[in-house]
Parts: sequence; structure tokens; C-alpha cells
Amino acid sequence: MKKIDIIVTLGPASINKQFLNFINNKASLVRLNMSHVKLQNLEKRISFIKKYCSVPICIDTEGAQIRIKFNKVKLIKLKKKERLKINKQNGKFNFYPAEVFNLLKKNDILNVGFEGLQLKILNKNKNTINLICTNPGTFENNKGVHLKNRKIDLSFVTEKDLKAIEIAKKFNIKNFALSFTNSKADMMRFCKLLPTENKFFKIETAVSLKYLDFFFKNQKNFLIDRGDLSKDIGIENIPITQRRIFKKSKKYKNIKLAIATNFLESMIKNPYPTRAEANDIYNSLEMGASALVLAGETAMGKYSIESVKFLSKIIKVFKNNKKLYD
Repeated sequence: MKKIDIIVTLGPASINKQFLNFINNKASLVRLNMSHVKLQNLEKRISFIKKYCSVPICIDTEGAQIRIKFNKVKLIKLKKKERLKINKQNGKFNFYPAEVFNLLKKNDILNVGFEGLQLKILNKNKNTINLICTNPGTFENNKGVHLKNRKIDLSFVTEKDLKAIEIAKKFNIKNFALSFTNSKADMMRFCKLLPTENKFFKIETAVSLKYLDFFFKNQKNFLIDRGDLSKDIGIENIPITQRRIFKKSKKYKNIKLAIATNFLESMIKNPYPTRAEANDIYNSLEMGASALVLAGETAMGKYSIESVKFLSKIIKVFKNNKKLYD
């Protein structure tokens, strides 16, 4: 039976000696998400990980995603019909990357984060964007933004990504993930940027689903990010879309599909998962997942070690009972 890997995302809750020592014999890869790692901290973080953990590191790029960046506050609670102003020059917050400001226009609808916050652009001039809240929620630093009504073209990697890759190469890191792989060109550019390294291509947009045949013909390692994908296609479409991706992948040889997002979300705050989460994991293994990814559960959760232990347990149960389905 093929190996099923556990990929662990590291963050404030898990970059410590105890956790890093624990996962040495549990995880196949540890992930640093550049959307949540400051560039000035990257070298120190890599050095610390390598000191206490022998598991290979993967640098996960920011990629072509819009985010909110706060300058003077951490969050704002917005009510329906409440108004908000974003100033390009010196406001409390702005869009990231900087090019996004100029690409947005009147009547654009912005879905922010994963808790329902929605904003609409009322008007815009050279330096200011005025928005209205159409669905209430929390406006927070570094939250991802999905443009609901149209698509805009962003660079496949950010300047920060390029610098992070340079730093990673100094530490002989060989694993890299391209977030928001939206086109054939994105894949080819990333391959040119990292010709000899091990590359993962993340499927997390509606656009990416159109190019699956090209992707599977040309590369082998993929990661289905169900969080951002759900913002693009609707969370109700995630189960059938996950199955369609696996079905298509079986037409090609040696495709490896990892799955990320929300496997053990309840364990961010609770010591034990829900039955629905256990079932989701088992279903994903039955479909043929080559790896399961823990994100918020290990990066910021209260029960990082327990999350890894449970994932290991259910993988073991699956392996022991797979003969029932063969």
C-alpha cells in the first residue's frame, strides 16, 4: 500500500522544541505559509526548525491572492450597511499586493476571510476606495479577499515569495508550493523558477479546475486547498469537486493529491475531533489522498500534538481495513 503522508503547518502554536521533537517520526513535511510568516523572521524560523526537527521543510508561497494589511489596528467589527474607507497613501489598512488597489473598481464585491464578511465598492478615485458592508463580519489583518463578481490578473508569485525562495535555497530547502495555480503559464513559470526542486501546485480556484488535464499531464504533486476553493465555488460544491478531481487524476500515472483545510478544525479549541471530521478524513483516504495537511490545527491550535496523534490513528485504521475495499 502506498504511503500516506502527514503535512504539518507550523505557526505560533507549534514552533517550539516539544512539538518539533514530537513530529520527527510523525510528519513527512513541515510547511511554512509565507502569507503568515514575516520575511525578516524567515531565516531565524528555518534555523530553529532545523535545530529540533529533521522533517523536510516546504515553503508555501503567497501566490496570486488579495489580502488585507492593517497598519494601525488589528481588527474592526463591521455591521451591515456600515461604511469603510481605504486610503492608498496613509490609511489604517490597505490591499496587498499594492497593485490590487489600482485593479479594483466600482461595484466590485469582496468576500473577506471565511466568516461571511462581504463588502461592495461604492466608488473609487486615485487615492481612496469607499466601501459598504453588505454582510457583517470581522475585518482583520492578513485576511484573504476573494473578488466575487470578476477575476483580476495578479503575478503568480509576490516579491516577498521571490525573496523567501532565495533564503530557502541558502538552507538547501528542496520543497516549494505554488499557491493559486491559475493557469498553464503559472505552472510553467514556477517550474522555470525552481527547475530542480520538488514542487507542489495548489488547486484552490475555479479557474484552476479548467486546466486539470494540462496540470496532470505535466506535473505530479498537487494540493487541493478546500478553504480558498470553497470561497470560489461555494462550500456546498466542495465534496463533489474533490471527487471529480480524484476521478480525473486517475487517468494519469503517478499523480499525488494532498488535501488541506478543516480536517480537524474543532481541535483548534477542543482536545477531540467531531464524528463528521473523522468521516471526512476517512472519505478523503478512500478517494486516494496521498497526504493530509493540518493547517490552523497545528499552526495556532491549542491541541497541536493531539491533532497529529489523531490523524496518525485514523490513517492507521484506514490502512488496517483497506483490504475490505480491495
